Amino acid sequence: MIVLRNVKKVREIINKVKKRGDTVGFIPTMGALHEGHISLIKEAKKNTSFVVVSIFVNPTQFGPHEDYRKYPRNFKKDKEILKQEGVDLIFYPNVKAMYSKKFSTYVEEIELSKYLCGKRRPGHFKGVCTIVAKLFNIVLPDIAYFGQKDYQQAVIIKRMVKDLNFSLKIKVMPIVREKDGLALSSRNTYLTSHQRKEALSLYHALKLAYRMVKNKKQPPTIIKAMQKLIKKEAPSSKIDYINIVDPFTLQDVRKIEKRVLVALAIYIGKARLIDNMLIKR
Repeated sequence: MIVLRNVKKVREIINKVKKRGDTVGFIPTMGALHEGHISLIKEAKKNTSFVVVSIFVNPTQFGPHEDYRKYPRNFKKDKEILKQEGVDLIFYPNVKAMYSKKFSTYVEEIELSKYLCGKRRPGHFKGVCTIVAKLFNIVLPDIAYFGQKDYQQAVIIKRMVKDLNFSLKIKVMPIVREKDGLALSSRNTYLTSHQRKEALSLYHALKLAYRMVKNKKQPPTIIKAMQKLIKKEAPSSKIDYINIVDPFTLQDVRKIEKRVLVALAIYIGKARLIDNMLIKR
């Protein structure tokens, strides 16, 4: 396994890989790896012959009062996980390597980012698109892998790839959950044991939404029921949003007639947790 921090050296390796006819699979991460990331790596190994994982906590996607400084970092542990999973190359740049002092060029998607997390976190997806575009330009993957837990991010990246004519495929993989249903997230490490129990309310609320959609209930009724359940199971929580939206446009759905995305963001203590579920009528 190769570990590189220098952009030029990564490009040299990728050029050699491409010349010998290998396909490149890429998983961009911010580290603090868990089974969700591992599921992406395993899929990449099935479909491509050279797997690259980047680890970079991207400052431009964090707001001024968000958790950039506190975001979990443990490169030694991450490196061991990636070695065990048979990853070929880790790209582990520092901030200076990705953003020079005079950096002034950003990539911004302006439609899909108006909703859900984008509405609550101004500039977040501008930072995401910028760093992912840079990483695609460096790694030149044939397939890049993202998780459904960050559904809006995956949809926006797909749009960016289409709009900017990137020559790669985006593959979105299912949410990986704990046995009790909690969606895996690097931010779960922020939770105390009590908060961990309260965090289950997200999954329970989504399961309630699933049942209500199947029973032909409509968004206002479903959202109220989800709010009630969360406040009961997690009285200390703060609901950021609960929305029922079109999976393609991310706009709110007034009447459920086909498949919808039920998405929510909840603060449990200092942790902002997101989850979602695609539900077909």
